[in-house]
Amino acid sequence: MEQQKREKTKLLIFIGIAYGLTYLMGLFMWYGSRKGYDLSVFPTAQMLYPAAGVILGLLVTNKREKKLPVGFFVTVLVTTAILVILALVSVFAPVDDIELQGMTIAVYNLISQYILIIGSVVALILLAVAGKEKRAEAGLTRRNWKSAVLVVLVFVALYFARTVVSVTASGVFEGVGLQYTGEWFAIFKDPMVWISIISLPINYFLVFIAFFGEEYGWRYYLQSVMQKKFGLRGGVILLGMAWGIWHLPIDLFYYTQTTGLQMIFAQQITCIFLAIFFGYAYMKTKNIWVPVCLHYLNNNLIPIITATFTADVLEDQVVRWSDLPVSLLLNSLCFGFFLLAGEYRRKNIKE
Repeated sequence: MEQQKREKTKLLIFIGIAYGLTYLMGLFMWYGSRKGYDLSVFPTAQMLYPAAGVILGLLVTNKREKKLPVGFFVTVLVTTAILVILALVSVFAPVDDIELQGMTIAVYNLISQYILIIGSVVALILLAVAGKEKRAEAGLTRRNWKSAVLVVLVFVALYFARTVVSVTASGVFEGVGLQYTGEWFAIFKDPMVWISIISLPINYFLVFIAFFGEEYGWRYYLQSVMQKKFGLRGGVILLGMAWGIWHLPIDLFYYTQTTGLQMIFAQQITCIFLAIFFGYAYMKTKNIWVPVCLHYLNNNLIPIITATFTADVLEDQVVRWSDLPVSLLLNSLCFGFFLLAGEYRRKNIKE
């Protein structure tokens, strides 16, 4: 009975932070979007809310706090709080962009990246010195690295395959044949593309805290909750839907300003099928750092494959209704079939 009470408390805290804070901040995003302010700090801050919810739940309900990596947890919470404050400041005390080496840079976004770097470095150090026992208690152990590397390589291969098919299909539908495909492959002649690819492993350690922020909430915590209640397959699909709904403020006020409904459906497709693959990866490796790495690659390969080299490519998108069936088909073929994997055929999550 006491255990059930603690689990219920953890779930309520998680929902209150992960969703309550997200939608509350969404109101300020709406205000900022009406004013035309830069909102780039909000998505960065939001990525940390799920982990903050899990961490607060653990600290409140766990009677063995000394076995948890408290220093690491506090760093995540402090980083989250600072980014929340910075996001609010960005809409109540907006400042003009600055020009730096010929590039236009949003001041608050730049500050948020430095906060992420500092938070990531401090968190990494504190996690390393916390000790194996504390990391294990928090589900933060690093194991099954052979399987982890294989899963990451499979994801990258599928990611690029999906991109090639998508670009080729666009060319065929628009009557230009393989022109778009040739133009896409041509971006790999740009040295900046290869520099960005080589930089990915290094940059991961400088910003990992943001991707940990999501995956510690979705895969480590909520996936097990949903799968115990709805089964391995049903739970992960419902988790994908919940993950997609969580993106709602970003969908409406950051990713697009004109095609909100289409973006919501597109987000559902993306989140459901990524949840299937990320869930498979976590069940196969029992290593939360694998989905953290996958999430990092998923987000940071976009500026590379579009040759924009900036996360701004995600802002103010236009999604057409005709894009959705193609996205559904491609994601089904690339990630949906992992529902047939052995990890999803077990009777329950404990096997």
